Amino acid sequence: MKCGTTYRSSLLMMDVIECDVAIIGGGPAGCTCALYTSRADLKTVILDKNPSVGALAITSHIANYPGVDKTITGMELLDEMRQQAVDYGTQYCRAQVFMVDIEDGDGKRYSKTVYTPEATIRTRSLVLASGAMGRSSKPFPGEEDFLGQGVSYCATCDGAFYRDSEVAVFGVTPEAVEEAMFLTKFASTVHWITPSSSWEEQDEHVKDLLSKPNVKHWNRTRMLGVEGDVSGVTGVKVKERDQKEDNEIVIPVEGVFIYALGGGNQPITDFIQDKIKLNDDGGVTVNEDMETSVKGVFAIGDIRNTSYKQVVVAASDGCIAAMSIDKYLKGRKSVKVDWIHK
Repeated sequence: MKCGTTYRSSLLMMDVIECDVAIIGGGPAGCTCALYTSRADLKTVILDKNPSVGALAITSHIANYPGVDKTITGMELLDEMRQQAVDYGTQYCRAQVFMVDIEDGDGKRYSKTVYTPEATIRTRSLVLASGAMGRSSKPFPGEEDFLGQGVSYCATCDGAFYRDSEVAVFGVTPEAVEEAMFLTKFASTVHWITPSSSWEEQDEHVKDLLSKPNVKHWNRTRMLGVEGDVSGVTGVKVKERDQKEDNEIVIPVEGVFIYALGGGNQPITDFIQDKIKLNDDGGVTVNEDMETSVKGVFAIGDIRNTSYKQVVVAASDGCIAAMSIDKYLKGRKSVKVDWIHK
C-alpha cells in the first residue's frame, strides 16, 4: 500500500493508522470531503483502490464543471482535486479495502475500523465514497458458485494465496492490467484473457505486463465460464474468437480474477456487507447530513445511487459530509462554514 501526504511513501506490512476521518474512495466526493476535513484540522486518510478506474477518471472531457477549462479531462480534474486535498494535509493511500467494522460512535473514540491487506485503520468517523462502478452484467457460469473458492475480484487481497500456482485474469481495464502485474509476483503463470484488442498496445503498463516471463496472453478470447469441484476452481473455459465454434479450451488454473470491461453502475458496497442500511436500489441510505444508519458513518457520491450522477453533485456531497463530520467530532450544535474573509 502506497501512502503519504505526497502519496509516494510505502507503509510497512500490517501498520495501524489512527485518524479522525477515513474516506474510502478517492473520487471527486472523497477528495472534496478530504479537502474540507483537512482544512478543519482533522487528521484525514483517503483509501483509494485505483485512481485511474473511477467514473470521473475514465471521462475524456469535462465541459460542465464550473470554473475549469472545457478541454480538461476527467483524470486531470481528479489529479487537481487530489493534490489540493494532499496540500492541506490529507494522507492519500493506494489501498484495497476488503472489510469494515463499525458501531455507533460518540465522536470521541475510534469506533470504526477499516481493513486493507497491508494496514488497519482505526478512525473516529468513516466516509463511504467508493462510487457505483460495480458490475451490473450477469456473472459467468460458475463465477458465483466459486466466489471465495478461487474466484476473486481483488488480487491485492488474495494474490498471495496463489504462490507458485496458475491463475487467470479476465479483462482489459487498467485495473485488470495492474492486478495482473501484481499477481506476477506470486503465480507461476498468469493467463491474461482479453476478449478484444481494444486495449492500448503501446500503453507502458501493458508493455510491462506482457514483458513478464510468467504472463501468457490470450488475446481475442471469450471467457465462457469457471469450472471447479469440491476443492474449488480447477479451470476457466474459453474460446478463441478466430477458432471454430466447437473449439473450446479449458485453461487449468486455481484462481480467477475477473475485471469486466467498463465496470457497471451498481454501488460498490461489498466490503460493507449488511452493516448499514441500503435503499431498495442498492444505494446507501443517508439523511440530509449525508450520515448513514450508523452514527459517525457517512456516504457520499454515486454510492448513494442518486439519479444525479454529476461531478459537481459528488463534490457537493463531499462538502456537506465534511461539515457534518466537523460538527459531529467537535460536538457543535451547528455547522461551521469554511469561508475565509480577507
